[in-house]
Amino acid sequence: MTTPPPGPSGAADASLTDGNRHQAAQGTPGASRHEPVGLRERLSLNRMGTFDRDLERGVAHLDPGALEVFDLRPDEYDGTPASLAARVPPDEGRRLDEALSQALEEGQPSYGAYFRIRCRDGTWRWTHAQGRILLDDRGAPYRIIGIVREATSELADSALLRSLQQERQRQTVMVQQTTAALARALSVRDVTRVLTGAGGARRFGADGLVLGLVENDRFEVIATAGLDGEVPEDMKNSRLDDTLPLADATRSRRPVFLSTRGELVARYPRLRPYAGLLPRGSAAFLPLIAQDAAVGALGLFNAEPAVQSPEARNLALALAGVVAQSVQRATLFDQEREIATGLQETMLPRRLPPLAGGAVTARYHPASIGRDVGGDWYDVIPLPQGRTGLVVGDVQGHDTHAAAVMGQLRIALRAYAGEGHSPETVLVRASRFLAELDTERFATCTYVQADLESGALHVARAGHLGPLIRNGSRHVDWPEVRGGLPLGLATAFGQDHFPETQLFLEPGSTLLLCTDGLVEQPGLDISAGLDALASAVRTGPTDLEALADALSDRLWDEPGSEDDMALLLLHRLPSAGGTAPPRLRLHVHQADPSGTAEVRSALRRTLDQWRAGGVLHNVEVVASELIANALTHTESGALVSVELLPGRPRRIRLEVEDRSSRWPRRRSPGETATSGRGLLLVEALADRWGAEPRGAGKALWCEFVVPDEPGGADRSDGPVGTDTAGGTGRPDGPDAGDRPGGSDGADGADGDRRG
Repeated sequence: MTTPPPGPSGAADASLTDGNRHQAAQGTPGASRHEPVGLRERLSLNRMGTFDRDLERGVAHLDPGALEVFDLRPDEYDGTPASLAARVPPDEGRRLDEALSQALEEGQPSYGAYFRIRCRDGTWRWTHAQGRILLDDRGAPYRIIGIVREATSELADSALLRSLQQERQRQTVMVQQTTAALARALSVRDVTRVLTGAGGARRFGADGLVLGLVENDRFEVIATAGLDGEVPEDMKNSRLDDTLPLADATRSRRPVFLSTRGELVARYPRLRPYAGLLPRGSAAFLPLIAQDAAVGALGLFNAEPAVQSPEARNLALALAGVVAQSVQRATLFDQEREIATGLQETMLPRRLPPLAGGAVTARYHPASIGRDVGGDWYDVIPLPQGRTGLVVGDVQGHDTHAAAVMGQLRIALRAYAGEGHSPETVLVRASRFLAELDTERFATCTYVQADLESGALHVARAGHLGPLIRNGSRHVDWPEVRGGLPLGLATAFGQDHFPETQLFLEPGSTLLLCTDGLVEQPGLDISAGLDALASAVRTGPTDLEALADALSDRLWDEPGSEDDMALLLLHRLPSAGGTAPPRLRLHVHQADPSGTAEVRSALRRTLDQWRAGGVLHNVEVVASELIANALTHTESGALVSVELLPGRPRRIRLEVEDRSSRWPRRRSPGETATSGRGLLLVEALADRWGAEPRGAGKALWCEFVVPDEPGGADRSDGPVGTDTAGGTGRPDGPDAGDRPGGSDGADGADGDRRG
């Protein structure tokens, strides 16, 4: 083989003598050393072609080399972009168009971009296009002349291809994360929380960010993250001019990309005194445009200087578009929420009336989801004869419709209560009112008619939580209060009946009413919330306002409940003689067959709190006997009171009061008698018992000595005295029926249990 002459550098062409070099394919144009090679052949040998694009006419000429790069025949291309669609997928075409659009927008003299085409055989080919933008005498672009070349061999298995793939994957993840985070943001506060929270700036590929919004034709910075210091006060609120980058981007609606802090300060000299607060690297200031309105701007900062690639710039602009849509949606949401909360505030009581002999306070928190408005409400209503009505309720839903229904229902219920109707009647009328509103919403409610002078509470509830009572000794109890269906549903189902329960609030005791937002947490059973509430009330402050704050903070604010919450506390002031002994009072209606069982259940809970031990069963049995006698032999119900008397030994006093003046009479039943053993049973189980006149009626009372040690004897043996009408007698004393005021025949308190 003849050795070619050395090139200009001698050794530079020595490799051409290597016997292992590949031979050029024969027949290829320009392969012969003697044949001249033209420009077109040179480009074709390097898989390269040229294009000439007329921007005004929207057509482009491709030479044969360019057609070969695009794998097109001359008859398949007519000069329009549409004829390239067979080879250039839409996503890749957008990549090329965005690179050109960005160059035109920024006044760049040229542009370039990598993109892929799908060849005739279905394989993918990497391609690179680079063009020079020509301007006319007015400086307007009118023509692009450039080259297009195959870049597969250049990028295949190369670090550049891997970096492009990694960069594309990173960008995809950034867009997904940012979009997902902002999709859950409802208010502007939520948007700023996403941007400034953990990883907020990194979602945009930046080390720090600043967010500002347009407010009354001025620019206001509302959030920052990743900066060394705070935004200076004179820059938090500024005019929409070109002296600051964010305001400039908002005013011009054009992004600003800068490579270093020096470039930033040079372009915006007003930042020079605060250059130390700015990262020294690159920065991007992106206008937030939604529905053709500039709502603000987003600034992104990096710690290292860099020239942003077209892909990085396009990603930043895309993310800014996502932020703009979120900000606009959040702004509209905040405006609607402000209207809704204002509406709700006008529907809730602005002040609570003063109470003689007691104090009342309330707390309300709107929902943290939806529009921060809901259907929970409370009310304190002055009633005739010095009584007070207390109501807590919850209309289904967390929106303006729920608030509107709540307002109408609250006014209606207040009107019914103010007329002096019983709690059951008030709820029946409220249920019918709600059913006639032609709304699909229902409501739960608890209504209490309180007489603080006597401590009597008349309670009715409609599918709602019952009241909780804490007495002066910090014993906490959930009294059993029967209820009906929620308001509206009860009428729709023809079951608008809300049985009334009578309770007593002793001096020094506190009544609590609340909605389920105070005790319900997502993923937890409501019983856990009820237990937590009882524990918080038991250990909470004595002061009513402090207790309301403690319950609200501990059970609603700290866990971050998503539901709205209403809380109402009523405290009966202690009597002048000091703290009253622990006491429970219950009322059993005349026509209530289940009342005795409810009293036994309440007694069992109360006596267990008092650690009554072995006498618990005795008190329960005696109470059942006396209640049964009162309901059977009188025309009224029974008022049951049980209290823990002070001193040693501890004693439990049980009283059952009725409105009959007929005195109890002990009998001597025969072996086959089916009644007449009531007082004998009382006498056998109680340590002391007796009867007292009570105005229009009488009360039978019993006392039980509580053993000091757990599991002690139920009662002491030996003769036991019996007090009657405050006196002391013996079991074999004179018949009570012979006393003044008594009457002949079977009396109202004599036992009639069988056996």
